[in-house]
Amino acid sequence: MQDRAGQARIYQPARSATQSGQGRTREWILDFAPAGPQALDPLMGWTGSGDTGRQVRLRFPDRAAAEAYARARGIAYVVAPPQPRRPNIRPGGYGENFATTRRGSWTH
Repeated sequence: MQDRAGQARIYQPARSATQSGQGRTREWILDFAPAGPQALDPLMGWTGSGDTGRQVRLRFPDRAAAEAYARARGIAYVVAPPQPRRPNIRPGGYGENFATTRRGSWTH
């Protein structure tokens, strides 16, 4: 495995399977790669490391801004292409469940 200390990943997050809207999917994120493996604490059994770069997640309005930030600070980066999902737009939306003009019984 190659040394990936200081390398970052720039990506645009896709919405999760449980998310119906497009919130927080239009921005670009810069995450740092782990500098080393996590260590097991012998007393408590927790895993952890002294690498604070794992906790840093920077958000940018577009890909160009994220790349410019990384270049200006000399951070090696890899850009992951976005994985778009088809929008889930229903004609009536959620409010249609409670409409007074609803035809048929409400089953749930």
